[in-house]
Amino acid sequence: MPKSIALLSTYPPTQCGLATFTAALYDHLSTSLADVGVVRVLNDQIGHPSRPEVVAQLVTASRTSVASAIAKLNTFDAVIIQHEYGIYGGTDGVDVLDYVGALTAPLIVVMHTVLTEPTPLRRRILVELAGAAQLVVTMTETARTRLINGYGIDAHHVVVIPHGAIDHRGLTETKPTSTGRPVILTWGLLGPGKGIEWAIDAMPALRHLNPRYLVVGKTHPKVLERDGQRYRNSLIARAQRLGVSDLVEITDKYLELSELAELVTSADVVLLPYDSPDQVTSGVLIEAVAAARPVVATAFPHATELLTSGSGLTVPRRDPQAIAKALDRILSDKVFAAGLAAHAATQAPALRWDAVASRYHEVLTELVAERRVAIA
Repeated sequence: MPKSIALLSTYPPTQCGLATFTAALYDHLSTSLADVGVVRVLNDQIGHPSRPEVVAQLVTASRTSVASAIAKLNTFDAVIIQHEYGIYGGTDGVDVLDYVGALTAPLIVVMHTVLTEPTPLRRRILVELAGAAQLVVTMTETARTRLINGYGIDAHHVVVIPHGAIDHRGLTETKPTSTGRPVILTWGLLGPGKGIEWAIDAMPALRHLNPRYLVVGKTHPKVLERDGQRYRNSLIARAQRLGVSDLVEITDKYLELSELAELVTSADVVLLPYDSPDQVTSGVLIEAVAAARPVVATAFPHATELLTSGSGLTVPRRDPQAIAKALDRILSDKVFAAGLAAHAATQAPALRWDAVASRYHEVLTELVAERRVAIA
């Protein structure tokens, strides 16, 4: 069993999905391991003090900071790196290869994005990361298959561990039967590619149901830096132009986990109208299923993998008519909606963070044991 584990990733108070994921993984790993530390990744400067488990900050623009952070990581029994393009230094975050090259501790890399048609540099990053790691984790079978078939990664080198979700049991069991307007919910960081414009286009066809379509989330920091609030403002203007402003509520807010749990359990259906055909991991999707909420999603890979067994409906991308038809079916047929929710409830136990952290604990234990045998 490892005595100490380090997590390398963005981390709160940074507001992004990777930071939220790592914070939840830390919270649950630390219940079974005595020493779990976080090395927080920042792009340009030392950030505000974070939680006490942050043992170092890796500022990608500072060689001194990088060297200090790597030295700290090497004091742990094992390191888990969360990988997403662009959070580490250099083009597409290529500097992460230098970081792992300097590590002496056993390494697990968690791949949050696995593209079907990567650029040569992005392909190189994933292949070399996998080569440097003792184990690669993907969150879906789709991503694992892509790594094996598309990137030539050894199948024995890749394991699937789901994303992880809040334990909603106490909340979902007490959720009252809806007697007011039905609630359709989309949440997460906003930016082009989220497909919310197509969801808004679907609202006129749902006028007879008088739904509340809640869109909750801050604009993605990179989008905000590049385009300001252009995307958010375009959504507001679109709703006004279509005459559905009374149905659409767009809230500029980043949700803490407790707020997220309450909001998700209040929804009658969760909508993921994403444009990308390439998305192999969605934390929003995992949270919705774990909360036993019926889901409507475009047919991106993770949705196809998770929903087609009976917990939701998939629709074509950029198709407001298909979105409206699927939402109408769920909101109009309580028996059908209850069936979707019941199936999702059977999937939930394996998706909760306690089960996910337990799986990480298992692979970490095996990894450290194998390394000790090899050294001996």
